[in-house]
Amino acid sequence: MSDVLHASPLGKNSEYKSEYDPSLLFPIERKGKREELGIDPDNLPFYGRDLWYGYELSWLNMSGKPVVRVAQFELPCDSPCLVESKSFKLYLNSFNQSRFESAEQVAERMTQDLSAVAKAPVAVWLYTIGEFEGRAFDDTPGINIDELDVAVDCYRYDPNLLARHSIGDDPESDGIVSETLHTHLLKSNCPVTGQPDWGTLVVSYRGEPVDHASLLKYVCSFRDHQEFHEQCVERAFVDLQKHYKFEELTVYAQYLRRGGLDINPWRSTLDIKPEALRFIRQ
Repeated sequence: MSDVLHASPLGKNSEYKSEYDPSLLFPIERKGKREELGIDPDNLPFYGRDLWYGYELSWLNMSGKPVVRVAQFELPCDSPCLVESKSFKLYLNSFNQSRFESAEQVAERMTQDLSAVAKAPVAVWLYTIGEFEGRAFDDTPGINIDELDVAVDCYRYDPNLLARHSIGDDPESDGIVSETLHTHLLKSNCPVTGQPDWGTLVVSYRGEPVDHASLLKYVCSFRDHQEFHEQCVERAFVDLQKHYKFEELTVYAQYLRRGGLDINPWRSTLDIKPEALRFIRQ
């Protein structure tokens, strides 16, 4: 994995090309990291997708007039490869001085390029600023656990921080519960540059009750952890499944944008199509 990452544009001075260049896209195989987490790449324990928003997208129409759009990309979680984010940014910037007949032509070109790199069908939507303004922001669902009075002293990833309820702690919570929890305290770091990635983590489940305080401590332990957004979410999903008995589990993160892109991985035991959400910090 380290050899692959060092071959990527991450952590290097990069020339920004302003003429369309699909070769800028850099794939990273999901298989190695999933095997590290004990996930069988051929038999995934979840459904899901990676939702990206691209806020820095522009090209020229056939008269040379600039056009701007906000892009939405959806990569299936079972794609063999994810797209490295800096290469994605460089790719989007390569449209800046290229001429296209229509937004539909741009979307079609992006669909082809991204699907080729991910090795699976990628969906692309391009919104005018007016259309995107009409979408507004979504409320963060469920119970916020950020105000719990807990002491935190571990900032290096530690799944053992997850604790189960002791019998008798809360008789009403010792059975099957359904709830959604969220925290805005998620922070992880780029595995190459060490740059911080900030986000909101949402956990929705049905089953054995999750200890809220221990979940918050666990999320805080990602603070010095170096891993891609998609990998952090899959790590959290796997850890929660190991520590608790669930009938249903959904874990997703809404990360803040960096370089004009935000990444929002969603993983679930439920085979449903998730909403394309956007929270206030995005």
